[in-house]
Amino acid sequence: KYNTPSQFLPQPVMACSRSCSRILGVSLGLSALFAAGANLALFFPDWEVTSLRNGLIGKHALRGSGLWGGGLMVFLASILISLVGWRQGCFRNSGACKSMLVSLLASCLAFFGAFVCFITSGAALKNGPFCMFDVSWSNETQASKYGYPFQDLTDRNYLYDRFLWDSVCLEPSRAVIWHVTFFSTLLGVSVLQIMLVLVQVINSFLGLFCGFFEKREVISVLGASRAKWVLVSPRIPP
Repeated sequence: KYNTPSQFLPQPVMACSRSCSRILGVSLGLSALFAAGANLALFFPDWEVTSLRNGLIGKHALRGSGLWGGGLMVFLASILISLVGWRQGCFRNSGACKSMLVSLLASCLAFFGAFVCFITSGAALKNGPFCMFDVSWSNETQASKYGYPFQDLTDRNYLYDRFLWDSVCLEPSRAVIWHVTFFSTLLGVSVLQIMLVLVQVINSFLGLFCGFFEKREVISVLGASRAKWVLVSPRIPP
C-alpha cells in the first residue's frame, strides 16, 4: 500500500469543516432575526405607533442597520453557509473548493453587514435617544423640542447617570430605557456576529486547504490503483 499522511487528513477535517458550517450558519441566522427584531422595536417606542406616524424616530434607528445589515445580509449569508455545510441545493454535487469559496464570500457579506450594524449602534449609544426635552430660550421662558439632549453633554455621561433617564426626556416617557436597551442589544448581537464570521472565515480557509489535498488524494489513489493493477495482472503468453 502506498499511503501518505495527506490521504488520511482531508476526509475527517472536511467533515469537521462542514459540521462547523452547519452550526455557524444556524447561529448566524438566529442572530440576524434578533438584530432585525431589535431594530423593529426601535420604530415603536413604548410599543406605540405615534412616534413612527409623526416621523419622530431617531436617525440611527431609521438607518435600519439592524434590518438590512445585521439582519438581511447576515441572514442571506447564513443560508449560503448552511447550504454549504449540509451540501444541499446547488452545492449537493459541488467540489470542496467551490463550496468553501462560496462560504468565504458569504462570510465577507455577513461581516460587512454586522460591522455596519456595530458602528451604527455604537454611534447611537454615544449620541443618546431622540426625544422631546425642555429647552431654556430665556431666563423666564421654557420651551420643548425634539432632538438629542445628550449629544452635546460633556460633563456627564447619560449611560452611567440613571437620574438623567427619567428627568430629561419628556416624550416618549421611556425613551432612554428603550434606546439603551435595544441599541445595546444590537451592539451585542453585531459583536457576536463578527466573532462567528471570523470563525467561519478560518473554517472556510481550512476547507479550501483540505479541498486541495482531497484532489491530490484522489489522483494519488487512482495512480496507485492503476500501478497495482499493472503489477498483478497476468501476462498473456505469446
